[in-house]
Amino acid sequence: MRLTGTPSWLNIKQRSARPGGGDDPSRGPQEPVRRVWAIGGGKGGIGKSFLAVNLATVAARAGWRVLLIDADLAGANLHTCLGVRGGNRVNLSDYLYDRVVDIDKAAIDTSVPGLRLIMGALDHTGMAETSRAQREHLFQALRKLPVDLVVFDLAAGADRATLDFFLETDEGVIIATPEPTSIENAYGFLRAAFYRRLARTMSTSPIRDLIREAMDRRNERGIRTPADLFKEIGQLDRGEEARFRQALEDFRPRLVVNQVRESEEIKLGFSMRSVCRKFFGINLEYLGYICFDDAVWRSIKERQPLVLAYPQSDAALYIRRIVHKMLGT
Repeated sequence: MRLTGTPSWLNIKQRSARPGGGDDPSRGPQEPVRRVWAIGGGKGGIGKSFLAVNLATVAARAGWRVLLIDADLAGANLHTCLGVRGGNRVNLSDYLYDRVVDIDKAAIDTSVPGLRLIMGALDHTGMAETSRAQREHLFQALRKLPVDLVVFDLAAGADRATLDFFLETDEGVIIATPEPTSIENAYGFLRAAFYRRLARTMSTSPIRDLIREAMDRRNERGIRTPADLFKEIGQLDRGEEARFRQALEDFRPRLVVNQVRESEEIKLGFSMRSVCRKFFGINLEYLGYICFDDAVWRSIKERQPLVLAYPQSDAALYIRRIVHKMLGT
């Protein structure tokens, strides 16, 4: 199913699909692929950590050098999903707060060949408390590492730090489940992420102030969607309309629907894609779905990635399909 057409309020040419990977995973440190993925969502309990661990595991098993990062500093649990003991190990907070100078020193080996892990903090310090300078410093360091793929597991919600992590990556993936609360929060996350990107793109203070006002859904101007915001920006500064169009065109998040039980729920991804395009002007790519599977909770209980513990399960099959689609293999 492919969408056609463009929202009437915005004149943007449809871009072609992302080019396939075609990269050689056996490349040495001199020619790393250097892709960065972020797994996010508007609420907790939707399977972000589960998906991040399994995406990273599939990529590592395919020969990619993968670094998995737990960016949920206040609720770190990736180490548990991989059967790694926490204790007093060096973690992401140690690097962000200069207790460790070399980011590579924070990475530990896992039982999966080719997969290393940077644990989140086992305390109550949240990513929201970090500064933009700290986050930019982290990304600069990561880009220099001899790895092919970095996968971030983001905290739930849409605070400024989480949105910045989502926007700085090459591939931002939203997770949603077929529940009204999850769907509503996913739309809220997408809206907040786009407005955050827009605020960082616009060149004039009045426009940035307008965007910050629009982020409050109860704003007095009645701005509810990017279409409403586009009209307001045009009234303030016609010259900024081109920046708006470019920011919207470049914002191309991806979606995975998790815990699908019924055939009708498979269509949720297509419906969300259509709504995002028609009403928000956002190009949301539907990567696929993962069926509800009892093997999932069993693998979590056993502290192993699903794709290793139950490789023949239906959920593992769908995860592998999603990874190969993302890698272009």
